[in-house]
Amino acid sequence: VADVGERAGAGAHEPPLRAGRLGPPGALPYLSGILSESALHGRSMDTPQDADAFEVEARNEEPETDCAAAIPDATLGGYFAVHNRPPAFEGSDGRPYTVSIEVESVANLLAPCVGYLVFPRWAETGLGIVGHVETFVLWEGKSHDEVRGRAEALPLTAVKGLLDEAIDRKNREAQADTDAA
Repeated sequence: VADVGERAGAGAHEPPLRAGRLGPPGALPYLSGILSESALHGRSMDTPQDADAFEVEARNEEPETDCAAAIPDATLGGYFAVHNRPPAFEGSDGRPYTVSIEVESVANLLAPCVGYLVFPRWAETGLGIVGHVETFVLWEGKSHDEVRGRAEALPLTAVKGLLDEAIDRKNREAQADTDAA
């Protein structure tokens, strides 16, 4: 788990992260069955016309983690604690990924910290990072610890869903760029 600037495997060639860029609430529809909507965004999951205008409202709700009591490594934070390393996933593109919790400070006095996930993509040989995908901002709070705690409470099944959504979004953006050229 690393803060921005300490991302595991992030090289100088990686573009800077977009602190505070929020995705449309409807961008992550599969999470509605795993997390309460307000735990993610603090509001309904209806898609707004202008995603950049969407502002997250600070809430104190925590993600639902029923499985965490029975299986200590069923959440992102639990996995880090039990195994002392990030969980690995096979993405919807068939490539290997790990996950990093990112927390940044933003210019919002009510919720000065935001959090999202970055998924480093590993070479097929496992000997280096060859790219990454990331989520939109998922959490906000009054402190880094508060936001990190919310991220750590995320079930691994939700983390996998977020990875696949980020891969799909990156593929759609790449296709749109190709079509525009």
